Amino acid sequence: MSQPTEEKMDIDNESASATASTSTSASAAMPPTASTSKAASPPAVSDMEVASGKPVPVQPEGRNVMASSATIPSVTCSLHPLVIMNIADHWTRNRAQKSSRPLIFGALIGKQKGRNIEVMNSFELKYDIVNDAVVIAMDYYQVKEEQYKQVFSDLDFLGWYTTDTVPSEKHINIHKQICEINECPLMLLLDPLNRNMNLPISLYESVIDIVQGQAMMLFVPLVYTLATEEAERIGVDHVARMSNNDTDANSTVAEHLLAQYNAIKMLNSRVKIILAYIKAVENDQLKPNQEILRMAYSLSRRLPIVQNPSFKEEFYTQSNDVGLITYLGALTKVANDMNQLVNKFNVLYDRQAMGRRLRGIFF
Repeated sequence: MSQPTEEKMDIDNESASATASTSTSASAAMPPTASTSKAASPPAVSDMEVASGKPVPVQPEGRNVMASSATIPSVTCSLHPLVIMNIADHWTRNRAQKSSRPLIFGALIGKQKGRNIEVMNSFELKYDIVNDAVVIAMDYYQVKEEQYKQVFSDLDFLGWYTTDTVPSEKHINIHKQICEINECPLMLLLDPLNRNMNLPISLYESVIDIVQGQAMMLFVPLVYTLATEEAERIGVDHVARMSNNDTDANSTVAEHLLAQYNAIKMLNSRVKIILAYIKAVENDQLKPNQEILRMAYSLSRRLPIVQNPSFKEEFYTQSNDVGLITYLGALTKVANDMNQLVNKFNVLYDRQAMGRRLRGIFF
């Protein structure tokens, strides 16, 4: 009877020791929850520390600087392509001169009417790096602003631009400097390395919001549209459609004239159809439709100046001026070709004369 009891006690002791070792190893493998949460949470700052003048911990640069999605933008923006071209040119020049990821900054100028903002132009800004922070050179901005005011007196400072992907804390620091010029500036971010089909541009405005009991400046994304003027549209279209090949058979001017010719040809065919309909109504071949007749009458009343003799005189004068300008351009091109021919002839003549002098010296 005693032997089975001793075996049972031995088995119980072994199972108890195995259970204790298993729980010990499991507790050693699992990290302590309380110590982990304590290490991850930042130290709390009391009101007494703030009042006593002790340094308050600075928030990390990776904090979220975007406002909540429920924040509604206060303005609507329209962006001109000239601004995009200026920023792209600014970044390309700095990349070719300095580094692969240059840091550029510039000013946005345009017009503002109420809640509508139109960004029409831009210029570059100088900056300095002080303690790993960007400081905008305000003296340089004042000089550039005076120069632009002499040419574009109706354009005002609206904001600033830089090249980056998303807003961050460093943009907040620069935005606070720009707020000294304009109380509510815009920020434009362009990502030149983005290879998506969409335009890699985003606009933001700043708001002051309460975050964890502190007033913080946050960014609100804005919805923008592209707006162009007639002269700007022609210039941008010419630059965009220029080919890198020197042996391009069709020039941009020829394509533009061809498009104008096709439009005028279509207009002529439509006018002939309207005229044929009116003649058929007069000859009682078709029943008159009052709506079509009213539209034809309103179309004919849109060009009353064509019947004016002064219009014909001005039209012929303008035609002569255009023809004269074209003729002067052709003469200039011929003169340039003639000048190049004379230069080549002089170079050839000088070489032959030098050869005769050398032969006279040696022989």
